[in-house]
Amino acid sequence: MKKGKKLYEGKAKIIYATSDKDLVIQYFKDDATAFNNLKKSSIEGKGVLNNRISEHILTNLSQIGIKNHLVKRLNMREQVIKFVEIIPIEFVVRNVATGSLTKRLGIEDGTVLKEPLIEYCLKDDKLGDPLIAEEHILTFDWASKKELEKVKKMILRINDFMIGMFRGVGIKLIDFKLEFGRLKSSGKNEIILADEISPDTCRLWDSITDKKLDKDRFRKDLGDLIPAYTEVAKRLGILHEQSNLSAVNVTKLSSVKRKRKWKYQLS
Repeated sequence: MKKGKKLYEGKAKIIYATSDKDLVIQYFKDDATAFNNLKKSSIEGKGVLNNRISEHILTNLSQIGIKNHLVKRLNMREQVIKFVEIIPIEFVVRNVATGSLTKRLGIEDGTVLKEPLIEYCLKDDKLGDPLIAEEHILTFDWASKKELEKVKKMILRINDFMIGMFRGVGIKLIDFKLEFGRLKSSGKNEIILADEISPDTCRLWDSITDKKLDKDRFRKDLGDLIPAYTEVAKRLGILHEQSNLSAVNVTKLSSVKRKRKWKYQLS
């Protein structure tokens, strides 16, 4: 499939047009950002690992009936995905209290929640992706009540599956972020899962030691990120034990010029 012009560049991915108006190519960058782009670096190999891990998880979700945007992986850094209209909401799914939840509510870090907590954040970097209520979503027509109900059902199935998948390889799924989009199908909009799922978008802790195996290693300066992502990939069976992806130098990025918004927005 021939790659066309660049349509959109986000913090972690680039979207390119293809000859098929219903498909685009998603390129995984090595850029790492945190705190709404205030902290930036380039970490060699991160995009490759996120591409492989996300492909693995989305493929497995497809097998249990969770429709998503993945068509196929093209190479080490690119996927063909379905063109969708992104719902401008980040759905944060929490199984264990940590991060901003503990700061907002004064809950002890590591508290296991009685049931999954779903939070909503408006996708807007300028506003800092503010926490919003379901009523905001409905009032401002960011999604319909029917769409929200479908999304919540999908989220709970995804969470159940991923908890089991990671538990089987000695990892606790602490929390994660999901995004959904509207896919035009037979003249109607179909809601599908429409973003990567990787250590960039999940908090993953070792089941025994609570060692962080996710982007918190970058956020909190806990040490090299690549070995942690590689460990996740190996445990999931994506990489062989002899794979030679090792820690690399982290270099600061220069400021990135703000791009215009596009229909397919990514984090």
